[in-house]
Parts: sequence; structure tokens; C-alpha cells
Amino acid sequence: MDRIEINPKKLGGKPVIRGTRIPVYLILEMLAAGMSVEDILKEYPELTKEDVREAIKYASQVLKSEEIHEILA
Repeated sequence: MDRIEINPKKLGGKPVIRGTRIPVYLILEMLAAGMSVEDILKEYPELTKEDVREAIKYASQVLKSEEIHEILA
């Protein structure tokens, strides 16, 4: 994923779209709130459709590799 950047000096290391300070989570929140990709691109003209797709793909891969550990009482 060459469109996602993780840099401790940008937004505390949160994943952002490369070359911007737009975090992946913001794009996902806008989509979850019902905004269309076109709406997001109007709000953030520096983004491309591919940037939005890459944000979704990144989140999917992070969740796919997430491990759940059961705590025994």
C-alpha cells in the first residue's frame, strides 16, 4: 500500500494518506456517516478515489490480522 503513510511525526503515527495529514480513520468515519466518495472528494480535493479505496483496504487488512485474546478469570 503505497498511498498510506505511518510516520511518528505526523498525527502521532496514525495512518494517513501519503502527502497529506488526512487520517485513514477520518475517511472511514465519513463513509460510515453516509458520505459518498464523491462527497469526500469535494470536501478534500487533494484526495483521489484510489486514496479512499486504499483507506478501506488498509482498514480491512488491519482488522483481518487483528488477534483476540481471551482473558481467563
